[in-house]
Amino acid sequence: MEKVEHTVVPTNGINMHVASIGAGPVILFVHGFPELWYSWRHQLLYLSSLGYRCIAPDLRGYGDTDAPPSPALYTAFHIVGDLVGLLDHLGIDRVFLVGHDWGAMMVWYFSWFRPDRVKAVVNLCVPFFPRNPAINLGDGFRALFGDDYYFCRFQEPGEVEKDFACVDTAILVKKFFSLFGPIPLCVPKEVGFRGLQTPDTLPCWLSEEDINYYASKFSQKGFTGGLNYYRASTLSWELTAPWTGLQIKVPAKFIVGDKDIIYNIPGIKEYVHNGGFKKDVPYLQDVVVMEGVAHFINQAKAEEISAHIYEFINKFI
Repeated sequence: MEKVEHTVVPTNGINMHVASIGAGPVILFVHGFPELWYSWRHQLLYLSSLGYRCIAPDLRGYGDTDAPPSPALYTAFHIVGDLVGLLDHLGIDRVFLVGHDWGAMMVWYFSWFRPDRVKAVVNLCVPFFPRNPAINLGDGFRALFGDDYYFCRFQEPGEVEKDFACVDTAILVKKFFSLFGPIPLCVPKEVGFRGLQTPDTLPCWLSEEDINYYASKFSQKGFTGGLNYYRASTLSWELTAPWTGLQIKVPAKFIVGDKDIIYNIPGIKEYVHNGGFKKDVPYLQDVVVMEGVAHFINQAKAEEISAHIYEFINKFI
C-alpha cells in the first residue's frame, strides 16, 4: 500500500483526494456508501501489477475530498462533473470505469452522459435503473418497503446524523459492513441504527486496521456528504428527464452477489436476467452472480472481482 500515491486535484469547484498506482491504460474506480478510495485497495494493487494505471478518488463528500454542505450539490451531474474534471486535469481522454453501490450508479450516469469518455464498464451490485418518468427512486422504495426503509430514513437532513452520533464511529462502520444483505434494511426511528446489532466478529475480509481507517476518516468528515447522495436522488431524477428512454451504449459487465440487498429487491432479478437490463444496456456482455456473497463484494471477494475486471477490460486494449 505504500506504493499508492496520494494527490489532491482541483475539479468542478472542489478539491478531490485521489489515490493512484501503476502505469498503462487507466481504470477509474468509483466507490459507494459508506466507503472511500480505500475500498478498492485490493483492486488497485492487483490491476496495477498487470499493467494498468489505477485511479481511485474519494468522491465528493467523502474522506479527504471537499464536502459541500447542501444536498443539492450532490446530483449525478455534480458527481460525473467531478470525475470528468479529474480526467481533464490529468490529461486522460477515455477510461475504463469500475463502480460499486452509489459508485456504480454514478458510473451508469457517466456512461449515459459521456459515452465518448468510456472504453468499457464493470459495475458491481447496482444494475442500471432506467428512469421511470412516473416515480422517483425514493418514492419507489417507499412504496415497496415503507418509511422505515434505510433509503427513506436517510432523506431528512440531520435526522439520521443524530442517530449515528450516538454510536462510536468504528462500531457504526462495523454495523454497516455487516448490513445490506438479502433482507430489506428497515430501521424504525425508535430503534435507530444505534439499536442495530453490532457483529461479534469481523468478516474474514475486514481487519481492525481496515475498520480504523474508515472510522478515522468518517470521524473527521462525518456522514453527511455520503448521505447527501440519497438526498439528491430526487433532484437527479428531475434533471435527467431529457434522458428518459435513452440506452447506455458502452460495453459493460455486471457482477452481483446472490445475497446483495439490491439484487433481492422485488423485480430486480427478473430485470437483470429476463432481457430488461440488456434492452437498456445493449452492449451488456456479461452478468455474473456470485454465490454466498452480500453487498461489499469488491472487498469480500477481492481477488475474484479483480480477476473478473481484468478478464473483461483486457478485451478492449
